[in-house]
Amino acid sequence: MKTMFKYFITLTVLSVWLVSCGDVNSGKSSNKGALSGNAAEKVYVAPGEHDEFYAFISGGFSGQLAVYGLPSGRLFKVIPVFSVDAEKAWGFNEETKPMLNTSHGFIPWDDSHHPDISQTAGELDGRWVFINGNNTPRIAKIDLTTFETTEIIEVPNSAGNHSSSFVTENTEYVVAGTRFSVPFPQRDMPISEYKGNFKGALSFISVDPEDGGMDIKFQIMMPGFDYDLSHPGRGDSHGWFFFSTYNTEEANSLLEVNASQNDKDFIAAINWKKIEAYVNEGGGKKVPANYAHNVYDEHTHMATSTMKKEVLVVDPTEVPGAIYFMPTPKSPHGCDVDPSGEYIVGSGKLAAELTIHSFSKMLTAIENKDFDGDAYGIPILNYESTLAGSVKQPGLGPLHTEFDGKGNAYTTFFISSEVVKWKLGTWEVLDRKPTYYSVGHLMIPGGNSRKPFGKYVVAMNKITKDRYLPTGPEVTQSAQLYDITGDKMELLLDFPTIGEPHYAAGIAADIVAKNSKKFFKLEDNKHPYAVKSEAEAKVVRDGNVVHVYMTMIRSHFAPDNIEGIQVGDKVYFHFTNLEQDYDVPHGVSMIGANTSELLIMPGQTETFVWEPKQEGVWPFYCTDFCSALHQEMQGYVRVSKKGSNVPISYTLDGDAVDVE
Repeated sequence: MKTMFKYFITLTVLSVWLVSCGDVNSGKSSNKGALSGNAAEKVYVAPGEHDEFYAFISGGFSGQLAVYGLPSGRLFKVIPVFSVDAEKAWGFNEETKPMLNTSHGFIPWDDSHHPDISQTAGELDGRWVFINGNNTPRIAKIDLTTFETTEIIEVPNSAGNHSSSFVTENTEYVVAGTRFSVPFPQRDMPISEYKGNFKGALSFISVDPEDGGMDIKFQIMMPGFDYDLSHPGRGDSHGWFFFSTYNTEEANSLLEVNASQNDKDFIAAINWKKIEAYVNEGGGKKVPANYAHNVYDEHTHMATSTMKKEVLVVDPTEVPGAIYFMPTPKSPHGCDVDPSGEYIVGSGKLAAELTIHSFSKMLTAIENKDFDGDAYGIPILNYESTLAGSVKQPGLGPLHTEFDGKGNAYTTFFISSEVVKWKLGTWEVLDRKPTYYSVGHLMIPGGNSRKPFGKYVVAMNKITKDRYLPTGPEVTQSAQLYDITGDKMELLLDFPTIGEPHYAAGIAADIVAKNSKKFFKLEDNKHPYAVKSEAEAKVVRDGNVVHVYMTMIRSHFAPDNIEGIQVGDKVYFHFTNLEQDYDVPHGVSMIGANTSELLIMPGQTETFVWEPKQEGVWPFYCTDFCSALHQEMQGYVRVSKKGSNVPISYTLDGDAVDVE
């Protein structure tokens, strides 16, 4: 018995040793710790070194856009777009409040989904990022010299601005497609009369090639389906845009059942060049529309909001040969175009196969009038005539495909929680890797362009149970980074993300970083309340309105003490950061101010309003650690009773200035 016991103990110890050491011949350890293999080395960016790529990941329901470095997964910045942001005073200071104006009033939140980077000749140029607001339809532009939102345009006649924002390959247009079809024009009508009466607007927003200024060139009033994701043609298919559609049943209730009846839905192929020519020749109809166009001026450091009153609408039946429907199975979400522009991938969420259409075959089918009827006057192309091929047994719940530029495609599968690599042309599955868990979209830097940077894929997951420390009922959502340089994908990193990481765009860092602005030149500051030196600082009363022209520099304010303010005054503090050095912002906060702090970049001017409710002496201070004497950067405001005879006065370096 003792011999048997010793034998059992020996086997146990040996097996534990073998498991702990792994397969010696393979050189791999079964220890899954981050430092056990070379995965950590591949994502490690040493102190002082820079990441190779920027990743712009949407915050989904946060309304913002986050900037990460790849491969490290480090968060660099959260860019305020559609939601107020107290850290940067976005939507709080007087300069940026107009950016969140809409035809519905000041709307301080939206659901940001799909960023896309500007392109030239089909390659990412790193000038701007565009992103959509899904709830109150809007498109925003972020200037990548400052990483700040500089323009937001509301999209009228639309609802659920989901198939946005994707740019043509020379950034001629950024498109905005409606998810929820609505009555056109909007009116009181029974929802039960949806079918045939609701319309889906596809908006083509022109982009100025010099400054990126946006304007709605035209809207196409399509049948009342739900329009999902879209992508531009490129190469030979440049001039076309492709939109996935579902709910071709035109259901309006219990869509998970009633909008999943048809065996096939559509990809809408839009020849925007043809429609553009039609519009340029006077085609289309101007119709009343009420929508906001908000622009931030880099020189005045202020935003203005203009309400537009009309938009040009195109009836697709009036432009024969411009729009076709390609049937695709079933309830498609993604609609993705490969770098050559030949293949259009339709990701049917309920389809057993992944369907790929051929652009050249589509043109042949159009030429041969190979139609299977029409939908509201728009020809439906024969399914087999446009089919390039299909990926067999790819996975469950395909959503989104991007490309590595080496002839391979990568598709996310939501239900089976995996990324699948397959070969263009042969449609052969080459590899599959699990994600953790329920992956939505993925991103290859440049994967939506003619020239992808085929090094990494980022998968954005909806569920992260057991991946992170618990934080109450909700666990952080996350992204996962895979190395795709070899034949097989390798999971390198999990990293948490802000909000819901819905979608992303990535670009090589050296394209963007070289153009990054270091500071704003004081001589170019055209803000109406800017002061360029401490000598210009002042306090001016106009009735019960007081304007404080204040400067800030390491490490004091000028003026730093103010008297003569009264209860009930409306005090506008205009702060100019006099620094002319890189990465030296200043912050400021005022006790009792019904707003956020201000965070002011070098050379900028920003404003907040303070309405004192109590008598007393109230401090303000710098909120951004700026120097060794940061704590000394403060001041006081004396508030007297309403009607007091205490005059307006202030100090500059201790010298009192009486202005009354």
